[in-house]
Amino acid sequence: MQKLSPFFYQRMEHFKNISTLIFDLGGVIINLDLPLCIQNINKLGIDNVEKYLSNFGQSDFFLQFEKGQISVPEFREQLRRLSTREILDAEIDAAWCSFLVDIPQKRIDLLSKLKKQFRIVALSNTNPLHIEISLANEFAKAGKAIDDIFDACYFSYEMHMAKPDIEIFETLLEHERVSAGNCLFLDDGLKNIEQARKSGFQTHWVQKNQSLDFLLDPETFR
Repeated sequence: MQKLSPFFYQRMEHFKNISTLIFDLGGVIINLDLPLCIQNINKLGIDNVEKYLSNFGQSDFFLQFEKGQISVPEFREQLRRLSTREILDAEIDAAWCSFLVDIPQKRIDLLSKLKKQFRIVALSNTNPLHIEISLANEFAKAGKAIDDIFDACYFSYEMHMAKPDIEIFETLLEHERVSAGNCLFLDDGLKNIEQARKSGFQTHWVQKNQSLDFLLDPETFR
């Protein structure tokens, strides 16, 4: 369990001078099921994979994959080395992508409404399989592509850096040409939120299964 800092015992309900909304993807826009992913990887003959994975960050070659330091074939080969049997690319991809479950239609509708008022940006620690398979399929169900929803996407594997490192926040601001104080950053990872606050962002720590409908309330941005 993540430790709460004293700041988060106060409710964050009002934000000022916001021009840009920055969303994490996993656990904020798309629902996650880490136990299912671990179970499916175990079925590939791989034990103890949970030591590398969490909802809030990965380690070892999983983190290298998120930072774009290894390719998709190299990631698959790393998993094969841990397996007790022969496994196909399709089996690996399916097991890994079961981490990301679904995007409720109401969240897509919410983002579409917010886009009329704000610049909508994604900032995610992720990898090409999750983007090209899981995210693409989920948005396609709504007749959308990810670029239809977000004005810009910043993915860790393309940037070769990951949250909560300060460099990823600084790079986003440089590319967006926006002040951190004019951005509202929404993430389910406490360490990411704390680093963003240190960098001057206004923030909202998203709790599990929390509705984001408060973003449509004009009082939120009074």
